Amino acid sequence: MSEARPVVVLTHPILEPGPTLLREATELRLLPNQYRHPVEALRKAAEGAQGMVTQLMDPIGEEVLRTPGLKIVSNVAVGYDNIDVPTATRHGVMVTNTPGILDDTTADFAFALLMAAGRRLLEADRFVRGGAFAGWAIDMLLGHDVSGATLGIVGFGRIGRGVARRARAFGMRVIYYDEFPATPEVEQELGVTRSELYPLLSEADFVSVHVPLTPATRHLFSSKEFATMKPSAVLVNTSRGPVVDEAALAHALKEREIFAAGLDVYENEPQVHPELLKLENVVLAPHIASASVKTRSRMSEVAARNCITGVRGGRPPNLLNPEVLDSRR
Repeated sequence: MSEARPVVVLTHPILEPGPTLLREATELRLLPNQYRHPVEALRKAAEGAQGMVTQLMDPIGEEVLRTPGLKIVSNVAVGYDNIDVPTATRHGVMVTNTPGILDDTTADFAFALLMAAGRRLLEADRFVRGGAFAGWAIDMLLGHDVSGATLGIVGFGRIGRGVARRARAFGMRVIYYDEFPATPEVEQELGVTRSELYPLLSEADFVSVHVPLTPATRHLFSSKEFATMKPSAVLVNTSRGPVVDEAALAHALKEREIFAAGLDVYENEPQVHPELLKLENVVLAPHIASASVKTRSRMSEVAARNCITGVRGGRPPNLLNPEVLDSRR
């Protein structure tokens, strides 16, 4: 008689080969396809399951993590602020993510937002489509140069460093702020200089944000920070929405305290602050910085493999709380 296969809950659709891998190795439960599942629905789905493959919309806290028999929650993302990792550790549940996959894709997109906002690309597109283009004019839709400008990078992890590499090709001067300085070798390789936050904000022509969401980074950018920036500056955020105070940003853009912004993430996703929606000088993308076929497929595969390893009793390669396994020895 064959041994029962472990049960895994897939909270949202993922790309191949993720689903195929899970079906081959586990008994797969699919939740209804909706943006955000209520906590009670997640708790009920976890009953009798050994693993869950989740996404950033899923709030995974005490109610889910205390489920008897649950071994692993595998998040299809680099970030994991939707999961209460200390509580998972207390209940002996492994937590994994998908790091190192979307770095270049996100860095590409951050630079795309930087250029689109600085050169008013979407505003120009709407201008033409609306029939306002009547011919060349010397002062039409003036933006700000990227080449030769100063780029301030806030958060100098893998994605921030990827943006710095792209900036070098544009001849940009790059300064960065991070609680943990890069090594002199990395600084020399990338041609960057470390700065404190407020001097960076006062000097930078473009500011690109790449910090995780923590209590310390929530509303890291608010009224004081925007008032410190140049009136000609552009803010880009591809990290986490709550890092930016959207009401304060809308005010800064409306009052021309800063020139423009490019956002891929929002404080209360999927809702966007209504004042931002009214403004021409902000580029709004629907959280697609990592949305290439190659990257999202690889994220799905890695999350599936993490989960399969975990439900089989192994050590997943992207384990965030190894003390869970250490305590079992």
